[in-house]
Amino acid sequence: MVETEVKTRKWGSSIGVVLPKEIVDEVGIKPDETIRIDVRKPVKVKDVFGMFPEWKRPTQEIKDEARAGWMSDSDLEEEKSRK
Repeated sequence: MVETEVKTRKWGSSIGVVLPKEIVDEVGIKPDETIRIDVRKPVKVKDVFGMFPEWKRPTQEIKDEARAGWMSDSDLEEEKSRK
């Protein structure tokens, strides 16, 4: 499967896309062939931010918990002594 990102264009009352030559050559697409396209809009970070309001834990708490998962016991003791 080949994946690329293209910009839509208005053609009359329709919306169309142009496939880059590199993809056309790689896949071997010829004029008047039927092809299948998987259409998805890219997700923007700003659209995802705030989607989970029930996640109210402070970021630092989550980072500390993750860090504890890969730190050794001596590293954890050292970290506690610094606080």
